Amino acid sequence: MSVSNVPDAPAPPPVPPILELCDVEASYGPFRSLFGISFSIAQGGVTALLGSNGSGKTTVVRICSGLLHPTAGQLRYQGEDVTNRRAFRLARLGVVHAPEGRSVFATLTVEENLMLTFRQVFGRRGGRAAVEKSYELFPRLGERRRQLAGTLSGGEQRMLSLARVLVRAPDLLITDELSLGLAPLIIDEVYETLSTIHDAGTALLIVEQHIHQALTLADHVVVMGKGRVSLSGRTEELGDISERILPAVQGEVTHLGPGRPSTGA
Repeated sequence: MSVSNVPDAPAPPPVPPILELCDVEASYGPFRSLFGISFSIAQGGVTALLGSNGSGKTTVVRICSGLLHPTAGQLRYQGEDVTNRRAFRLARLGVVHAPEGRSVFATLTVEENLMLTFRQVFGRRGGRAAVEKSYELFPRLGERRRQLAGTLSGGEQRMLSLARVLVRAPDLLITDELSLGLAPLIIDEVYETLSTIHDAGTALLIVEQHIHQALTLADHVVVMGKGRVSLSGRTEELGDISERILPAVQGEVTHLGPGRPSTGA
């Protein structure tokens, strides 16, 4: 057979998104909170989920991490239907949720907080190595290693909370309002750490009200309003931030550009 007659090799199958929501709806009792939410997070990508208070961001996060099951639609992880998986099973698959707030043991030192978490996973010897790795990721925690967690600043407690959930490098990290109530300098440090985590191969879903910080990392943006997706697209396609993203965060119907309506219900 001549070289010209050799058939072309079949194209590799497309890589599925690491996480995908398909027409997801959710309710709290008789009250519907989500209406046909559809978007995906690419393998190794960064998606910013933006919106005002009450827009449905936290409900989406709870569904993505398995804390709440949708009333309709599907949640898919790397192409597999995981709609009704419980949170600990999604965590075993590689989905880590860093919730809003400061989940630390206030009467223990920084190092004791970390060792208590890491020893359960790695044992005494492996726990020590994991603690040192956390100090590399969060140098400020290394400086405060002998300080009681309850006496840390709000931003430092947020760093400690994040370090505790990053026991292993996850496939997908979901962060919920990391910058809430933090000083600008601490916000910059937190986002530098997120950038490092992403550079190591972790996909990110960043849930924020403060759009400018989220957009420093995001390659895709989803804006929610009143339980629906009001705008969705790649960051470079969104154009002027003040004209396109801010109105959507305030709940207005927005378009990505001429002839390109936003996705969602």
